Amino acid sequence: MKRIPFNQPFTVGTEYDRLREAIASGHLSGNGKYTKLCQQWLERETGCAKALLTHSCTAALEMSALLADIEPGDEVIMPSYTFVSTANAFVLRRATPVFIDIREDTLNIDESLIEAAITPDTKAICVVHYAGVACEMDTVMKIAQKHGLAVIEDAAQAIGSMYKGKPLGSFGQTAALSFHETKNLISGEGGALLINDPELAERAEIIWEKGTNRSRFFRGEVDKYTWMDVGSSFLPSELVAAFLSVQLENSADINALRMTLWQRYRDALDPLFRAGKLRAPVIPDDCSHNAHMFHVLTRTPDEQTALLASLRDAGIGGVFHYIPLHSAPAGQRFGRAGSKMDNTDSLSARLVRLPLYSGLDSEGSAKVVSAIFEHFN
Repeated sequence: MKRIPFNQPFTVGTEYDRLREAIASGHLSGNGKYTKLCQQWLERETGCAKALLTHSCTAALEMSALLADIEPGDEVIMPSYTFVSTANAFVLRRATPVFIDIREDTLNIDESLIEAAITPDTKAICVVHYAGVACEMDTVMKIAQKHGLAVIEDAAQAIGSMYKGKPLGSFGQTAALSFHETKNLISGEGGALLINDPELAERAEIIWEKGTNRSRFFRGEVDKYTWMDVGSSFLPSELVAAFLSVQLENSADINALRMTLWQRYRDALDPLFRAGKLRAPVIPDDCSHNAHMFHVLTRTPDEQTALLASLRDAGIGGVFHYIPLHSAPAGQRFGRAGSKMDNTDSLSARLVRLPLYSGLDSEGSAKVVSAIFEHFN
C-alpha cells in the first residue's frame, strides 16, 4: 500500500544548480549574494521597508520582541492556538503572554476580545494568520493605535496571502515568515523578518548581525565595525539562501499547484460539508489565502480521533494541530488567559489537517478523499 505522507518537501529542480553556484562562489556564511537576492524579492513582494533572512521564523519572532523593546513585566496579547515560538519569543524577554480566544470561523485571534485583555502592562499584540488566512487587521490596527501598542505579525504560514488586497506581513511594525519544509516556500529551516517601520530598520540590522554594525562596515559606511547593541547570530548560511532563492522565484507556480489541490479537496468533500458531517475551512470575502493547509472540523473530539485513526489505517498522514498554549505546562507557568477559551478548546479538539503539498498528484488526493468517504460510510 502506497503511503501518503502529511507533507513532502517540494523542489523545483534547479535548487541543486543554485547550491553548486553558491559553493563555487566561495562565500558560504550569511549575508552574501543569495541572501540579498532573497531579501530584495521579499521587499518587492511585500512592500516592507526592509527584509532580513533568518535561520528560522522563531528567530524572526525573537528579533521582533527585541525591536518592540519587550521587557520583564510586559504583557503581549496573542492567541493560545498557535505554535510555541509565538509565545517563547516574548517569554525569553521575561514578558507574560496573555492568551485570548480564537474566532469560530477562521480560527484566528478574536479581535473583539483584544481590548478587554489590555492592561497597563500591555506592550504589544501578536497576531497569527492561521492557515494563511488573514486576521481582521483593520480592527487590530485601530485597537493598537488607540492604546499605543506594537503589532507583530506571526505570518509563518501566510506568504502570498492578502487582506483587502494588501500582503500579510505588511501591517505590523514587524512580521515573521517561515520557510520550514512544511511551508509553501521552503529552505529546510529558515525564516525572514519583515520590518515595516523604517525607523526600526537600522537597529534590526544590528541585532541581526550579533549586535554589531558589521553590515554598515561592508557597505563602506563606517571604517570599522563594533558592538553596538544586543543581538545574536540570526543569519542563515548562503546555502540556505541559495536554495530559497529558487523557491521564491517560482512562488507563483508553487502556490498555484497548492491552490489546485486545496480546491480539489473543497469540491470533492462538499457532500460531507453539506450533510454537516464535516466543516470546511472558512475564507472571508476580504481575504485571499495561499492554500497553506486544508483542514476539516469534525463534530466532536471523538470523531476527530476516529477519523485520524481511519486515515492512519489507510496509509494517509492526516494530523491534528496545536495543543492550545494556555493548557500546556509552560503556558500555565509563563502566561495567563485573558479571556474564556471556549472556541480554542473546542476547535483544537476537532480539527484534522489533510496532506497538502505541491507534489501531491490527483491520484493521491483522490485516495485521501476516498478514505474520508469510506470512514463516514
